[in-house]
Amino acid sequence: MSERLVICPVDELESDSARRFDVDGHRIAVIRLGEEFFAIGDRCSHADYSLAEGEVDAADKTLECWKHGSTFSLETGEPTSLPATKPVPVYKVEVLDGVITVVAEEDANA
Repeated sequence: MSERLVICPVDELESDSARRFDVDGHRIAVIRLGEEFFAIGDRCSHADYSLAEGEVDAADKTLECWKHGSTFSLETGEPTSLPATKPVPVYKVEVLDGVITVVAEEDANA
């Protein structure tokens, strides 16, 4: 089962940036790269720190955890550097009438 979560209007998210959203029990980092949008779980799988506070690498499509430096693929959620070894959830992003929404699967918050 899945649910559609309304995040924010597109113009509230700057390009090449990440922002944390807490919606219906989901903690999500939404990243904008130009006109492309990504959403991943906002908890680093190595230690419980917000990924949205980290650096976005637009060329590699990764987000770096600000605390210990692990990087995560925006497309797969897989860690691309240590110390993290476990992936974070990835959410499908849709833009409907200028509003960013994500589709959360029931187990995506696990």
